[in-house]
Amino acid sequence: MKSAFSRTFSTAATILLLALLLLGTTFQYLVQDFLTKNAIAGLQQDADLIANLAAAYSIDGSLTSRDFLLNLDVASQISDADAVICSTRGEVLLCSDALFGCEHQGMFLDDADYMEKVVKNGGDSFTGVIPGLYEEPRFVVSEPILSADNTLLSGIVIVSTPIAATNAVMQRISNLFLSAALVVVLLAVLAVSFFARGQSRPLRDLSKAAYAFGHGDLNARVRLSGDYSEEMEELALSFNNMASLLQKSEYQRQEFVANVSHELKTPMTTIAGYIDGILDGTIPEHRQRYYLQIVSDETKRLSRLVRSMLDISRLQDQPIPEEQKMHFDLEEVAGQVLITFEKKIVDKKLDVDVDFPGHPVFTFAGKDYVTQVIYNLIDNAVKFCPEGGTLGLKIKEAGKKVYISVSNDGETIPPEELPLVFDRFHKLDKARTRTKDSWGLGLYIVKTIVCSHGENISVTSKNGKTEFTFTMPLVN
Repeated sequence: MKSAFSRTFSTAATILLLALLLLGTTFQYLVQDFLTKNAIAGLQQDADLIANLAAAYSIDGSLTSRDFLLNLDVASQISDADAVICSTRGEVLLCSDALFGCEHQGMFLDDADYMEKVVKNGGDSFTGVIPGLYEEPRFVVSEPILSADNTLLSGIVIVSTPIAATNAVMQRISNLFLSAALVVVLLAVLAVSFFARGQSRPLRDLSKAAYAFGHGDLNARVRLSGDYSEEMEELALSFNNMASLLQKSEYQRQEFVANVSHELKTPMTTIAGYIDGILDGTIPEHRQRYYLQIVSDETKRLSRLVRSMLDISRLQDQPIPEEQKMHFDLEEVAGQVLITFEKKIVDKKLDVDVDFPGHPVFTFAGKDYVTQVIYNLIDNAVKFCPEGGTLGLKIKEAGKKVYISVSNDGETIPPEELPLVFDRFHKLDKARTRTKDSWGLGLYIVKTIVCSHGENISVTSKNGKTEFTFTMPLVN
């Protein structure tokens, strides 16, 4: 399996090599085409000049005159090309290689069709070998020697130059391009290597953090760096956020298991101890009913704990189903719940401050669930309100929301404790014993129910007054 570095490097290297190959091939083709056209164009001018010159001297039959030979020699030297004048039969009459006694003189072109083609088309150009004259490849331009009325006078002019010179230029250009390409490839390899390593380093860091996290190191995180790309920074932040949430979830799970185990341990030990005492006769018969009542109470408390945990689990899995919601009057429900606490309120001599609107306040929610929320809040308020204190219950409309508040006098909750009051098994009164019938689940159930309706709950505590406020939709 290839690493991200090798994949990035190989991809970039392949693209670079293909680009250089395409660029080199295209550049070489264009230069070759330019040099060829330039050479042919130069030879064309020379051929026209010599053909016109030969036509002028052919009128009086003086192609072999000294003036014409000197002009042919000068034209050949200026153009650095070889010029050959052939008769209509293809016999070489003059050659610029040597005006007198040239080895080409007296030779015949082997291609009669070519002679006819030049005369018929008024000229021709090609790159290749001139059969019977030159064996090496050349740039060749041929022109017929015509009179003023375009009739053939004495033959054709063939001007040529070896392509070896052009090939030598191309070779030098190719060598320069190859040298430059090697330098570019070397620099590109270094740049791509540096870039690829920089791009793959965040992935390696993320892989290491994920491996460590997967093997139990819940504190493993990806260290963010300023040279990360925007996408890698987002990925690293997402991983760190996910790891933090999973770590928190794991700690909560461990705490939940530990708290449940701790909460179940005492009543189970109490139940087992009393039952064993009754069975082995340690508890006298006249005291057995008393202890059986304790066992019964502890059993009911365990049942309530299990039922509360099941309710929480069900509400956490999904929101309140729509078919369980109904229209009902919040004032009526809150008033009925308050009446159920009449005895406790009277026993503690509490003052009750009720502040309701002067008309029904309807909402659309799970009635039983909202009833349980109000019940838990009032139960909590009565429990922590000192004797002779004030219990408050208020309903207020604002916009499309209903705000239900339950307050009580008592000790102010420390600010650092406020964010924790809705946690499972969290107890503000650390000294509270199990006989006070508290599991630390009441407020957690309240928040779970409110959130399952898509609403919010908050708590404030200052100057000896604590107030819980939750919202419900207003449908008046």
